[in-house]
Amino acid sequence: MTTDHPSGEHPGGGFNPPVPTTNGGPDYGRFVDAVRTLQDHARAADAPDDVITEAAALVEKVTQLLAPYYADEWASPSGRRMDLPNRGNLLAIPLDLHKTDDGRIEGTARFRRFHLGRNGAAHGGAVAQLFDGLLGYAAFTLSGSRAQRTAFLHVDYRKIALIEKEFEVDARIDDIVDRKIFVSGRLLDDDGVLAESHALFVKLRPGQP
Repeated sequence: MTTDHPSGEHPGGGFNPPVPTTNGGPDYGRFVDAVRTLQDHARAADAPDDVITEAAALVEKVTQLLAPYYADEWASPSGRRMDLPNRGNLLAIPLDLHKTDDGRIEGTARFRRFHLGRNGAAHGGAVAQLFDGLLGYAAFTLSGSRAQRTAFLHVDYRKIALIEKEFEVDARIDDIVDRKIFVSGRLLDDDGVLAESHALFVKLRPGQP
């Protein structure tokens, strides 16, 4: 197994920032999008039995194709492709974020069919996951901290957030006290605030995982 770390091995022993990579080549973004779309179809499909049987065989074939290249987090491109949205991380809720001139984070978010809870609404856990990613990004980007962990995350659900619709998001740092970074954010559409969240992130000491 190969790694991009200069020493040939990942440093370990702490919360280490991802080392940027181009592994996966020019089609890695296409690969990530294809897997996301497969998840959507897997969630939505009401197909005949024979179609499901064929699909299961094809998915198993893909897993067999990829299995010999199972790598640890330090070598996998997932989360380290800085040229791709969410750094090519399949787990993250799709976000497109930027820092504003007045020191906040703004952007857009979209829940896919895979994130469906019930009655067209995104699952509440998916909304919380969105905020963990959004507020974590804000804590990292706006504070200059290289490593922090979520200490708590509180979400107030105001209205349902529909899947397959683009929303606006924003976030800001409310306060920094020693190692504590207090952050808040919102999920919005044309009707106003759908959900809002506040969180505490704690800066890690050297060597903390």
